Amino acid sequence: MVEDLLPVELSTSGDGAEIAVLTLDQPGRAVVVIDESLLTRLDATLDTLPGNLGGFVLASSGPRAFVAGADLKAIMAMDDGELHKYLEFGARVFQRISDLPCPTAAAIHSTVLGGGLELAMHCDGLIGLIDPEAKAYLVGLPEAGLKICPGWGGTNLLPARIDAKDAIVATANGRAMKSDVADEMGLFDVTVTDAAELVPAARAWVGAQERPVRNGMPSRCIDESNAGAMQGALVEARGELGTEEHVEAVCDAVGVGIADGWGAAIACERDHLVKLRHTQPAQDAINAFFDKGKK
Repeated sequence: MVEDLLPVELSTSGDGAEIAVLTLDQPGRAVVVIDESLLTRLDATLDTLPGNLGGFVLASSGPRAFVAGADLKAIMAMDDGELHKYLEFGARVFQRISDLPCPTAAAIHSTVLGGGLELAMHCDGLIGLIDPEAKAYLVGLPEAGLKICPGWGGTNLLPARIDAKDAIVATANGRAMKSDVADEMGLFDVTVTDAAELVPAARAWVGAQERPVRNGMPSRCIDESNAGAMQGALVEARGELGTEEHVEAVCDAVGVGIADGWGAAIACERDHLVKLRHTQPAQDAINAFFDKGKK
């Protein structure tokens, strides 16, 4: 049904190639949140894209966030088997963006956290709004702040975009960055200062890239080409980190990515996430998070 699809706008670049802008949209919500309904709509919408696209841009209509993260209440309500299936479904949908046979970019206008940043990082490029006149927004993987860990590849994606040791430490501590700091760290490939310029800049960026060679993983993640550097970064990071279960989970997923590759790494994340949410530290942190939201 048409109403179940996300908005897509097609335009033609200067060389005649079609560029699609797909907009994440949850009417009635101030922020976009990843849940099963949004993943299903994204999956269905990707089915409708032309096969000969010259570029793809992922945008969001959320006025206060690009994507604020995943629906934690829904995740906590699932049993272990259901959560595994849900995380696997999300990974498959995200991977469809990484597998598109054209350059891809996320146009990030505001807060992007957790699963939202993981989704964006499945694109080749990140195009960010950095308005010096506006308040900086948050960017990062805060899951470990709730004593759990990412579940859609964040442990292996962020170290490939900024300093690897800093990325591992931030992920293991659940520490998000302000958008201007993220820009200074090199997270964004292009930035604009005016929201009206964001999607056009993303269109221009994908239009200027060469058609990629895909290999079944995001274009920027831990892989054979950077495994040695990542191993050194992991050793450095461990020297700054504690030994709590969620910290060990993040480091383990990084290590698995280095040794065994992308597929093994996200499976490792899933296993840790499913188990960690049952631990007392996670239960306490998540209940406190829910209680804070009620105030």
